[in-house]
Amino acid sequence: MKTGVEKTGRDETVINKTYQEMAEHYETAVIPARVRAPRDKATVEGTVGIISTWILAALRNGQFLSLQELNKAIREKLMIFLQKPFQKKDGSRQAAFAEEKPFLLPLPKSAFELAEWKLATVGYNYHISVQSQNYSVPFEYIKQRVEVRQTTNTLEVLFEGNRICAHPRLHGHPGQYSTMESHMPPDHQKYVQWDGDRFKRWAAKVGDHTLTVVRSILESRKVEQQGYKACMALLKLADQYSSHRLEAACERALGYTQAPSFKNIQAILRTGQDKQTDKLLPPRHHRNMD
Repeated sequence: MKTGVEKTGRDETVINKTYQEMAEHYETAVIPARVRAPRDKATVEGTVGIISTWILAALRNGQFLSLQELNKAIREKLMIFLQKPFQKKDGSRQAAFAEEKPFLLPLPKSAFELAEWKLATVGYNYHISVQSQNYSVPFEYIKQRVEVRQTTNTLEVLFEGNRICAHPRLHGHPGQYSTMESHMPPDHQKYVQWDGDRFKRWAAKVGDHTLTVVRSILESRKVEQQGYKACMALLKLADQYSSHRLEAACERALGYTQAPSFKNIQAILRTGQDKQTDKLLPPRHHRNMD
């Protein structure tokens, strides 16, 4: 059937992935018949026609008030059909099944779960969008084409046949994000690991003036997270110039303004003003200045 076979050629036949998964779950193999060769599956085609006659046609005028009642009627007709002798050989279908039954494999403990396959491209924000929901992928796969396998509760992402990540499937309003920290680039992971309290604890270890600057940066934003980038930049300045120089630069910057920016402090360190020993003179009072 066309829904079961994606494409066929002289050398190979590509089976629909969901169909192939079902076959593997039940430990069986799908071997499609040749194109325009009905004799390859004559027994199956013949049996379908006979069942249509024996069961569907026999019950077409019946009235059933529930699914259970209909199934019971179908089963009664099916048992009669299975016990009916073959026309061209000895025995019946029920007898043939009794001979083959010892060779059958037991059914799997869990039922087959239908999965849906899709293709997606990993965006620059290392996420893929599937049915208006967003899932993170390791950032190394940005711009790559990946396969997505989704069931009712799980979404898996595969690249060249290998699974690279999995997420619980998102349901509800569109536009939600499922992001794993391990999928982020190293610079992005830093922002996840740091928050306002941790920045303040770090600043307090550097010195009181650095703590004052960090508090000023965080409090000057409507949303605290907007100040994380500037605080992270201050942390890098401490690595670049030393904590002692950063504290001195913050002290000098606070002498100019009560709310110094990262660029103010960076300029002080870059020009070496933090090394100057002269103290800033307090502004002189003037009658024209309040």
